[in-house]
Amino acid sequence: MSPKNETRRILKGFMLVLIVGGIGFLAWWNWATKPYSSTGNNEKITIAQGTTAAQLAEELQRRHLIRSAWAFRYLAHAQQSDFKLYVGDYQLAPTMPPGEIIKRLISGADSLDIIRVTIPEGYTTEQIIELFVQKGIGSKEEFTKVVTEDGFPYPFLKDAPKGIHRLEGYLFPNTYDISVKITPHAVIELLLQQFVKELTPEVQKRLDTIKLSVPQWVTLGSLVEKEAVKAPDRPLIASVFMNRLRIGQPLQSCATIQFLLGTTKEKLFEKDLLIPSPYNTYLHAGLPPGPIANPGHDSLKAALYPTQTDFLYFVAKKDGSHAFAKTYAEHLKNVKLYQ
Repeated sequence: MSPKNETRRILKGFMLVLIVGGIGFLAWWNWATKPYSSTGNNEKITIAQGTTAAQLAEELQRRHLIRSAWAFRYLAHAQQSDFKLYVGDYQLAPTMPPGEIIKRLISGADSLDIIRVTIPEGYTTEQIIELFVQKGIGSKEEFTKVVTEDGFPYPFLKDAPKGIHRLEGYLFPNTYDISVKITPHAVIELLLQQFVKELTPEVQKRLDTIKLSVPQWVTLGSLVEKEAVKAPDRPLIASVFMNRLRIGQPLQSCATIQFLLGTTKEKLFEKDLLIPSPYNTYLHAGLPPGPIANPGHDSLKAALYPTQTDFLYFVAKKDGSHAFAKTYAEHLKNVKLYQ
């Protein structure tokens, strides 16, 4: 056989392989994108915060709701480049083709009763509960029981104060897409899981360096959150608190008094500063027994990396920013100047 004929034979063989392979792939794709079964009941699939399309695809294949996890992932990204999974419970059936399942997952609140809930930084547990109840998710009684009694397997909660503020500081402020059918326990678990994401190896290493436990860090972050209005002030306020802790000077945080009062007062009086409580940082040195609110990422970061200063005092200005001072005499001047 001549070299030319041999080349033609090889090319024909190669083209045949491509054609057969293409036909084979098309046949497989046709099979993979069909419903898993022509019969079957709905199954509840729960999507937690942080679930990826790949993880969901494997779960759906394992539960015999789709035929191919790979085909599902491809379809998902083809339909929506920034494929987003909405947290919550979904009723899916093996009779649904993958394309229909994907449409249901990405349609969110339009057809699945998903509610977007934004928890502001600095909200207390009670405010968060009230927010969810207003959104139609659970009742105050249900959430209170979960917060005060339910078990959660996180070491940082081991010595948490009892009562409504047991989880204070760890219900992470964020925007959540939540099914109205989700249970109060699952909601609280979702918020705790989001906080756990803040506990990176880098954070733990930094905590070891500055000799703070996780509860101490979150407590400090909550004080910063409630005292700071302007972002640049956060690490400076954290610096004042750290400097006072270092020398054993009471923190004298007005935010802890507001926490005790359970309501915001425009002006605190002498009698307010004498309320007998371990949370009263005017009467007791050191950090309070636990966080006084749920701090956001920026306040937690400020508590982790306070600015290096000699400041021991700060006073609020009318625009929400603060004036800082090293001595009490300087502080009195600032008070006279700005208040």
